[in-house]
Amino acid sequence: MIGPRVAMAMTGRVRGWLLLAWPGAWVAAVLGLACGVPGGDEWIPGVAAAPALACAGTGRRRCVAVHGGLAVAALFVPGAGRPRPGAAVAVVAVLAACFWLADRRSRLAAELSRAREVAVATQRVLLRPLPPRVSGLTVAADHVSASRGADVGGDLYEVLATPYGVRAVIGDVRGHGLEAVGTVAALLGTFREAAYDEPELGGLLARMDRALARHVRERPFAAEEFVTLMLLQLDEDGQVDVLNCGHPGPYRLSTDRPGRVVAVPLEAGEPLPPLGLVDAAAGAKPVRCGQLRPGQALFLHTDGVADARDADGAFFPLTAALEGAARAAAGHTLCARALVDAVRAAYMRHTRGRPTDDMALLVLHRDAPRVPVQASGARTVTRRSGVPRV
Repeated sequence: MIGPRVAMAMTGRVRGWLLLAWPGAWVAAVLGLACGVPGGDEWIPGVAAAPALACAGTGRRRCVAVHGGLAVAALFVPGAGRPRPGAAVAVVAVLAACFWLADRRSRLAAELSRAREVAVATQRVLLRPLPPRVSGLTVAADHVSASRGADVGGDLYEVLATPYGVRAVIGDVRGHGLEAVGTVAALLGTFREAAYDEPELGGLLARMDRALARHVRERPFAAEEFVTLMLLQLDEDGQVDVLNCGHPGPYRLSTDRPGRVVAVPLEAGEPLPPLGLVDAAAGAKPVRCGQLRPGQALFLHTDGVADARDADGAFFPLTAALEGAARAAAGHTLCARALVDAVRAAYMRHTRGRPTDDMALLVLHRDAPRVPVQASGARTVTRRSGVPRV
């Protein structure tokens, strides 16, 4: 059975051969008309299209030169009619123009490739990949930009292990796509620095609020800017503290029995206004939301997920998709990476691959710790606490 990658490679190879052979087939077809049809020699100037087809197909100068040479030779094939100097001049002119265009195309393609490499490196620095584990938690995240060709947009996330516990942020800047990247950079830079310095979540939020205000002031002709944001802190015992500034609330995922995953909204109190609208960050106190027990996970998202619509205008069924993705991804145990991948796939199916807003997903899974279990004799085995042995 042929795998999808092999099938794609074979399809690409066949397509490449067709692009290489198409201009030559065109010359052969014109020659067939000229030699086999009465009065067909009127078609012979059509061979001038061969170098243009080669330029449009592969864009390689060697391919353009070869098929241009075939077109010139076709003008002097016996039986194709009398030689036509005007057609020969036309073929040579088209060949020269296409050869120059192919050279320019190759240089532009090389410049575009270098620009993409720089853009990818810059985007990875801004919204860098998260480590798979952070201080006892397995972590997974993903994002989709509404701007085609961009890997970042108006959504942000980060997870850090600090002296005060694991701290995470997820946010959504007003607007979407590349226009919001500057604000994302300002907020993430502040979070990555202040998360290690501020002992309280309220102080961290105030630092980010001031960074947003400075960023808006420094932008010429800046419009009103606001950000929905949520800060979380988990200590060693899994105690969860949340500061929510107008952001969609997280879900707590747990398995009450094998094969059944439950997604319950995490009660985080009344949210504060978004950053940038009012001075709500001063003196903000986090809400204690209980304990994340071993085997449980927190699922965080931006409003681009819940607000996504399909072709019929129906909203994305987040809760049902989340529970179904968790069951399909991991059975009776949770897996952060598989969960994120499954929810993203369901989201892309719902929007048919054409999202109208940026979206971000973040999962924090507290692994069940390994504890010793005494077996028969002197042999000791281990298992994950709270997870049934198979």
